[in-house]
Amino acid sequence: MEPRRDPRGALVRPYAVTRGRTEPSRDIALEAVMSATPTQAAEARFAGYDKYRIATVCEGRAQSLAEIAAYTRMPLGVTRVLVADMVAESLLTLHTAAPATGYEERMNLLGRVLSGLREL
Repeated sequence: MEPRRDPRGALVRPYAVTRGRTEPSRDIALEAVMSATPTQAAEARFAGYDKYRIATVCEGRAQSLAEIAAYTRMPLGVTRVLVADMVAESLLTLHTAAPATGYEERMNLLGRVLSGLREL
């Protein structure tokens, strides 16, 4: 999937895209996966150019937060703020298998995944 180039180029500063916000409305992990249905992608068209770009990246295939930032070529912080807004507005669906309790359990999960990969 070839990302479309932003016609605005480098004219728009990242803080202008997020309206000056640097913190997302909810914490979304880098490995969290988002997807968009065709209906959500169509609705995102009216939410702004950047949100529409994110929705089109997630429409055909679920993407992690890090992948979305890479495909759209937006800074990770900006992507995190916009994706959190889109999840709150039901323009993206958040799929996460990570435990909601904390860092220690997430590290245990990642350790089990790593040992499973090594056994392959």
